Amino acid sequence: MKTHEIFLILILVASCGGGSSSSDNQTSLPISQPPDSTNETCINTQVTNLSRCNLIHDAVERFYYIYEPSNLDINSSIPVLFALHGYGSSAMNHFNYTNYEPIADSNNFIVIYPQGTINNGLNTHWNNGGWTSKSTAKDIEFIDTVIDYLKDKISIDETRVYSSGMSNGGYMSYHLACNLDNTFAAVVSVTGSMTIDTYDDCSPSHPTAAMQIHGVQDNTVPYLGSGWSKSINDVIGYWVAYNSCNDQPERLIKYSNQMGLINFDTYGNCLNEVNVKLILHPEMGHNWPYIENYNIDASQEIWDFVSQYNLYGLIN
Repeated sequence: MKTHEIFLILILVASCGGGSSSSDNQTSLPISQPPDSTNETCINTQVTNLSRCNLIHDAVERFYYIYEPSNLDINSSIPVLFALHGYGSSAMNHFNYTNYEPIADSNNFIVIYPQGTINNGLNTHWNNGGWTSKSTAKDIEFIDTVIDYLKDKISIDETRVYSSGMSNGGYMSYHLACNLDNTFAAVVSVTGSMTIDTYDDCSPSHPTAAMQIHGVQDNTVPYLGSGWSKSINDVIGYWVAYNSCNDQPERLIKYSNQMGLINFDTYGNCLNEVNVKLILHPEMGHNWPYIENYNIDASQEIWDFVSQYNLYGLIN
């Protein structure tokens, strides 16, 4: 299994570049054009069920990958999970190490892997304030446009759109929940946090389930926070307060591979029966955790959490 680490140089520089595309064949599938957006073309890749979709957004070439499960049930409304890469990384790299495909195949949902941009001296990133504040990328609008395209070409369940992300992608997941009205039913951050900008200006439109997976040994996005990043306790505290959850969590404990104690804290009794959850690992650094290295399967934990909710709260 691969691990993924991002290191700070000056403010933040990432170690994992990764490829931004798989070897694509030449079969183009033009998609009908939603209002006020530029035409999109999708190309099959050599990876089964994975396509790359290219578009122009805000005069910038953008793209994303879409994974459609092997036995996609086109007669039902399909949930959508956004999977956002970290700073300096790529959509394809995130695809490679998150391993969502078997989970999507078993549960009939689509995974979207958008690609961030490079501008104003920043490496590939998502524009969510903090160290990315000099970015001119209109990433909120880009993600919103991708959702419009999905609505146009696939029968998605618009009440079950979720966002997850690693590091900068985790920051962006919270940023989307704060800034896109009635869009994301649940969000998850792995080794990310909330920038001070996101935290101070956050204005969600509905009770939103939120989960954080973090390591105490993370020196890139410190658990205790930094000058540009809120502490994980502040982040959890924000969503607990916003969702009017219980102040004290119910705690489950699991042993790590090194026999440390992993805390699974769930804050319940929230509005619309959503939950806020923190998985805190005593030995984990700035990594995407797997069973083999940290006794956590982050991708499975993410789907098990978000899939409980739609825009109206807990799915009965």
